[in-house]
Amino acid sequence: MKHPEYIDIIKQGDCIKLMSEMPDECVDLVITDPPFAIDFKATRHNYNQKESRVLEGYNEIAGSDYLAFTLDWLSAATRVLKDSGSMYIFSGWNYLKDLLIAIDQCQLITVNHLIWKYQFGVVTKRKYVTSHYHCLFLCKNDKKRKFYPYCRFSKNEKTEHGGSAHYKDKEDVWEIKREYWQGAVKTPTKLPAELIDKILDYSSQKGDVVLDPFLGSGQVAVVSKMKERHYIGFEIVPAYYEFALDRIESGKYLIQKTEEEPVWDLFSKET
Repeated sequence: MKHPEYIDIIKQGDCIKLMSEMPDECVDLVITDPPFAIDFKATRHNYNQKESRVLEGYNEIAGSDYLAFTLDWLSAATRVLKDSGSMYIFSGWNYLKDLLIAIDQCQLITVNHLIWKYQFGVVTKRKYVTSHYHCLFLCKNDKKRKFYPYCRFSKNEKTEHGGSAHYKDKEDVWEIKREYWQGAVKTPTKLPAELIDKILDYSSQKGDVVLDPFLGSGQVAVVSKMKERHYIGFEIVPAYYEFALDRIESGKYLIQKTEEEPVWDLFSKET
């Protein structure tokens, strides 16, 4: 049963409080990229963008508070998730252990531990370059959760090298490039549309309700809307909320995969 007051909406505020106001089991899919507790600076040069174009106000969590914080929001998200639903949580390696502990305490089932490999990390001198994020694919009931294995490639479709296309696409390491924004301002962190698109395909259908408790730039809501899913998003930083709201209401969504490649306009579904 859908609740009209809790679909196709984003709100500014603490996601833990806002999720507490939602009915039980009203969400089909959660996709979220919570703070990593790594003292990220929103004023640094983020992904080749000038500092003047990066919105300030990034809300980080102290490492000592991370487990309690994660338990609070994850418990709330678990309550609103349907038994047939799924949850995808992105994480750095620094406090991954706290996220795993919280997952166990919330009695969620880990379906896959995915790796998102992106094209560049921070240059280092005394350690290896970090160029990936973790993504925990979770559910409440493994027998009831929805998954659509041939939504992107048919069972017999082949890659250009003759292998199984759907097998290759479902491997647990995803090499997907970060995006470059076309034009004005951005928030300092953002999941690529291609990444969200893939998750939506495998774990939802048109008309499903998708929640992002840490909405940021609005990316999950924007791509969900483009793919005819209902969306719910919460964002604690006022500047990010206003930015996301403008993107959703105005239809502005111009990005490009690299500095050289063509701009994508996902609302019009043209490349």
